[in-house]
Amino acid sequence: MLKFADVWKSYGNLTAVAGLFLEVRRGEIFGLLGPNGAGKSTTVHMAVGVLAPDKGTVTVDALGTPSLPDVRVRIGVAPQAISLYESLTGEENLAFFGRMYRLHGARLRARINSALQFVGLTDRKRDLIKTYSGGMKRRLNLAAAVLHEPELILLDEPSVGVDPQSRNLIFENILQLRSQGRTIVYTTHYMEEAERLCDRVGIMDHGKLLAVGTVPELLAQRGSKPELVVETNGKEVRLETEDPLGELNRLAAAGPVANFRLERPTLEQVFLNLTGRKLRD
Repeated sequence: MLKFADVWKSYGNLTAVAGLFLEVRRGEIFGLLGPNGAGKSTTVHMAVGVLAPDKGTVTVDALGTPSLPDVRVRIGVAPQAISLYESLTGEENLAFFGRMYRLHGARLRARINSALQFVGLTDRKRDLIKTYSGGMKRRLNLAAAVLHEPELILLDEPSVGVDPQSRNLIFENILQLRSQGRTIVYTTHYMEEAERLCDRVGIMDHGKLLAVGTVPELLAQRGSKPELVVETNGKEVRLETEDPLGELNRLAAAGPVANFRLERPTLEQVFLNLTGRKLRD
């Protein structure tokens, strides 16, 4: 559905994306993870045609570059920076964006009502955006992205700064979109979101794609061994092991075990193994 073939993008001396090869499959939720400055937002901007690559090609459904109007109309995007007009109502915002996507008349009205119902904002449709909470704005941002029923949807940090209830509704919305056959690219810093939502995950850093796969594949390929943590003789012992029961029996034979637990590799651990622990600003 979305293909990057040897894509490069630089800003002056800064290389934001360096030789990206990536194929996002039709009907999947693809998670794009990376620290600040990894190249995720630049990748999203090229996927929707806002930026052109310096080298390489970006194609949508083998139709051509997303810079073409007939291709772009098949894409929906909810950017990280909320893109709504504060002095308009929720309904008026969707009407504006709908007309940008060639919707008019009864079809536009029907899609506005459907999108508002989808994100749980029907009862607030005539209120000005400046009266909305952060979670409501995020949800309307999503409504604007799916208003025209696009086949490819790009969501850039869609749950930043929202309350747990809004976050949960956004997750349910995304899973419902996948069940309808939509293809979703989802960028996030939250590992638990990727584990919960994504069929496959790609980890980027310094403009390069470091690893791609399902979460279990990444854990098997890039994670460490399970770690047995045992409290014995007043101290905590940590052991990496593929045989936790055998290690536990060995320690129990040597002295009393007060407590124990098994810590399995996580996606966050894989992420840090690949991108390092240095702070990013």
